[in-house]
Amino acid sequence: MNPASRPSPVVPTVDLAAPGVRHGHLRLPYSRDDSAWGSVMIPITVVVGGEGPTALLTGGNHGDEYEGPAALFDLAQRLTPEAVSGRVIIVPAMNYPAFAAGTRTSPIDRGNLNRSFPGRPDGTVTEKIADYFTRHLVPLADIVLDFHSGGRTLDFVPYAAAHELPDKAQEARCFAAVAAFGAPYSMRMREIDAVGMYDTTVEEMGKVFVTTELGGGGTASARTIAIARRGVANVLRHAGILAGPPEPAASRFLDMPSDDCFVFAEEAGLVAFARDLGEEVSEGEVVALIHPIARTGLAPLAMRAKHGGILAARHFPGLVKPGDCLFVTATVEEAP
Repeated sequence: MNPASRPSPVVPTVDLAAPGVRHGHLRLPYSRDDSAWGSVMIPITVVVGGEGPTALLTGGNHGDEYEGPAALFDLAQRLTPEAVSGRVIIVPAMNYPAFAAGTRTSPIDRGNLNRSFPGRPDGTVTEKIADYFTRHLVPLADIVLDFHSGGRTLDFVPYAAAHELPDKAQEARCFAAVAAFGAPYSMRMREIDAVGMYDTTVEEMGKVFVTTELGGGGTASARTIAIARRGVANVLRHAGILAGPPEPAASRFLDMPSDDCFVFAEEAGLVAFARDLGEEVSEGEVVALIHPIARTGLAPLAMRAKHGGILAARHFPGLVKPGDCLFVTATVEEAP
């Protein structure tokens, strides 16, 4: 049997189509030392109202990113069928094992969910989760919003984002949803490597897809949680699932026009940034110094911007290793 044709072992404990509001789980059998017939239980809420489109709202794709889960657990508690035209599927913590552990990857199999798509029904726990979303949840959706932030190792200016796509009509729909989200920044996002990403899988199915980066440092602030809460409501209004227009918000449009936007640490050491997030930087400007820490008296390594713009992201902990993404610059552009 072709593995892709195998049934998913994931079983929802709620009806995904019945009218009303239902709170339950995606139950994934997982036999382990402390529970021979155990399961991974991923929380899910489904709210079905009148006729309309379906939105799939997800957070916790990486387990150490908290704005999305905070906004979605709140929305799951408050949203009523009477307010909904269509259906809203809410999964606040996609990679629940990672979320419960406060880690980027799963403590079960070290799986990075956002590098495991489209997944396998007979694979690791992480691959089985990816497969269920790919074959059973994403096909139901008209619009998908997946929350991210920098986790414990990056920090970002708060932005909603979409990607450049071969289908320009689909791309325009994605960026219209980004604009509706109303984050302080809106990004045309470039990925270091898009293979295995949830983003890529959803976009290849022709869906409207919006992602975010809302801060980082392994925590969430009152400001970034408020951005997430307002943004998800705005996206649902934009889709026609909630009544009324999106709440207006000023947003600066950013672009990542080339891989030169990324700068990676070339040596280990203590990083000292010369610019803060959101500040303007020029091409060739020293943005950070990496100080050797094994002894005193050694000159730091100057890390320069390869591309001018603003400082859109930076490494968060004070110590870096060779290969760590040190910082990202993005250009300020006119909205598409």
